[in-house]
Amino acid sequence: MGSEIGIRDSPKAEEISGRRYGANHADDVRFRVIADHARSGVMLIGDGVTPGNEARGYVLRRLLRRIVRSVRLLGVHEPVLGEFAAVVRDAMAPSYPEIARDFERISEVMRNEEEAFLATLTSGSRIFDLAAAETKKSGSGVLSGEKAFQLHDTYGFPIDLTLEMAAEQGLRVDEEGFRALMEQQRQRAKADAARQKVGVADLSEYRKLLEQHGETQFLGYTDLQAEARVIGLLRDGQPVRSVRAGEQAELVLDRTPFYAESGGQIADTGVLVGAGGEVEVLDVQKVVPGLFVHKVKVTQGEIGLDTTLTGSVDEARRMAIQRSHSATHLVHAAVRGAYGQRAAQAGSLNSPGRLRFDFTVPTSVSTDVLTEVEEEVNDYLLSDIEVKAYVTSKDKALEMGAIALFGEKYGSQVRVVDMGDYSRELCGGTHVERIGQLGLVKLVSDASIGSGVHRVEALVGTDALRYVRKEQLLVSHLATTFKVPPDQLPSRIEDVLTRLKNAEQEVERLRTEQVLSSAGSLAGQAREVGEFTLVATQVADGVDAGSLRKLTAEVRNRLGSRPGVVALFSAADGKVSFAVATTEQARDKGLAAGKLIGHFAGEVSGRGGGKPDLAQGGGSNPAGVEQAIAALEHAVRSGAAG
Repeated sequence: MGSEIGIRDSPKAEEISGRRYGANHADDVRFRVIADHARSGVMLIGDGVTPGNEARGYVLRRLLRRIVRSVRLLGVHEPVLGEFAAVVRDAMAPSYPEIARDFERISEVMRNEEEAFLATLTSGSRIFDLAAAETKKSGSGVLSGEKAFQLHDTYGFPIDLTLEMAAEQGLRVDEEGFRALMEQQRQRAKADAARQKVGVADLSEYRKLLEQHGETQFLGYTDLQAEARVIGLLRDGQPVRSVRAGEQAELVLDRTPFYAESGGQIADTGVLVGAGGEVEVLDVQKVVPGLFVHKVKVTQGEIGLDTTLTGSVDEARRMAIQRSHSATHLVHAAVRGAYGQRAAQAGSLNSPGRLRFDFTVPTSVSTDVLTEVEEEVNDYLLSDIEVKAYVTSKDKALEMGAIALFGEKYGSQVRVVDMGDYSRELCGGTHVERIGQLGLVKLVSDASIGSGVHRVEALVGTDALRYVRKEQLLVSHLATTFKVPPDQLPSRIEDVLTRLKNAEQEVERLRTEQVLSSAGSLAGQAREVGEFTLVATQVADGVDAGSLRKLTAEVRNRLGSRPGVVALFSAADGKVSFAVATTEQARDKGLAAGKLIGHFAGEVSGRGGGKPDLAQGGGSNPAGVEQAIAALEHAVRSGAAG
């Protein structure tokens, strides 16, 4: 297997490790792990998978981290995944040319994951070493399943990595205990997912319906209204014969015009009407693959099994969702045009009038590029290309340039949504008939949401138009307020902000001067307390902490060479701030500002700290200032700094 990609038999792995294949069995295993996992990792990333904690992303993460671990066991501690990726590219590009085309993104994903894991490995290894030492100290030769689970759950250590590290230290791992904890975690996650979809964790009744009646026939590509028969009614996951007005239930039809949430497109809503009653469709989920489960509320009468109902999708809402979904395809195409094939879709959400699109990109995302993406999409809308959807073989679709999206499972036959040469994707969602129906696409936000993953959000159609109108009204209002044309607003606002900042600095300077002007009179209030000179008083209310600190230091400076202590208090809004300063001579005699705070802070229900020469703090009881001053005077008189 290693020879297939040239790692085991080429000098690359031997070159970086200084070891020879065939000289040591343990090393040979590591060479083969590197070979197999590097090839698999490159192929997965090429398919759009990114390292993560779920599904294929988790598999990829484990593969890459095992390579890093194996390389470290060969004595190499520097990043090397980029080099192995290049070997895979050179060996496999003749058969898989897309690897060469997309290599920049593939290698960056591998390097980023390696850098992150090397940092994790360092901290996690310390935790493992401590756990191993504790295990040995206890006289046991088995690392607990709980410790192994902690390494996995908190530090991202695959269990096989923990097993390897334990074996190196002569320990076994309680794999049974580890797997029991993993199973508990999986069951919790599975139950949570089911509960989020239909409010119950037990899916057995839904599976029975699927086995008895087959998959739900979806009519919503062409029909927004259709008759259907009720083949299943459930409440809290349990079958019932009927539901009455005011009750909620899960309803399964033999066929439906309602789209079930999937592929980033949210579910349809609407109504189902029959001879005996009417229900509102609140949500539709594929609780088990192929079975559309309608979450409904009975608004009139009673609905029972085998009832024939006419379903009507909320058409305005569906049209708004379709515009968002079609816009997502165009944004995806524009992003790939800007950043190349390395910009792979990592998720999306298409709701009425609004879309969210996540994509992987190893580099930073430029605002200028996103502006160009928005302009390009809207320029393409002017062509009013017809949107076509057709079913073909997966191989033929990919030959035509259709994009297969990350995380989706495809059969031999796939549905292609074709918006001309600009955008062609495998997609099971609903779309507009012509792209001109989108009207306008307006990007409204963008942000990084994780390592190598970026998110943009956009408004579509009338929602985008309303947003632009609001912006225009705001610009018009600002232009009127500042009495300049709209195109001069940026420089005008910048000028106003600069002047405001300068004014604030001037106000702060004057405030500081005003505060410091009282330093002389405060120093004149100094009194002798034992062998020290003390200034302790409450100044005007509302002096901010910074100014109070400066004033305290200035009064301290005016005490000259005397062993002096200065403590000033200022109240504001039901709270009190204080600052304490000591002269060098006072510090020589054992009085430190930070420690003195401990003698009086409790009187004002406060705390604080700082250095021996200057400290500050605050409290919530301004009424206790006099008691605080008395406590401080007592501490100074006794010369107690601790």
